[in-house]
Amino acid sequence: ETLEVNAGGAVDDLSFDVSCGEILGLLGPNGAGKTTTIRMILDIIKADAGKVRVFDQAMADELKARIGYLPEERGLYEDMGLLDTLLFLGQLKELSRREARERAEKYLRDVELWDVHEQKIETLSRGMRQKAQFVAATMHEPDLIIIDEPFSGLDPVNTRIIKGLLYD
Repeated sequence: ETLEVNAGGAVDDLSFDVSCGEILGLLGPNGAGKTTTIRMILDIIKADAGKVRVFDQAMADELKARIGYLPEERGLYEDMGLLDTLLFLGQLKELSRREARERAEKYLRDVELWDVHEQKIETLSRGMRQKAQFVAATMHEPDLIIIDEPFSGLDPVNTRIIKGLLYD
């Protein structure tokens, strides 16, 4: 299955395909259209022209559960506990509560956050929040992961952990 983007407007004359198992990075200066492209792929905004196809079809609500998205602007619920937040978000991605609990625990251990699973999001450092957001975006084991600025706020050790999980 592929991801195909052919868009116009603010993002002019962009076309690419991404096949299963590939990693694609969009590089460019601020204002080049990277985040706009991501938002068009996710159907958050509509392209003025061209077409966006995900899994060989136009974006539809049923496809969204197959996608993990880590936005540039992080958005976890500050006053909720870390594990409770992940359980809630996992269930939004069609995991049962039991599945969400098992996966959240596994992934939190993988990113070395299990020791803080009961803490509120607001008490976590910026790097911890980034890793928590990564878990939220991937714990439902999506077919496609879209990440905007994935290593922002991470030190070299945590960057290596996240890179390893992405490759896995």
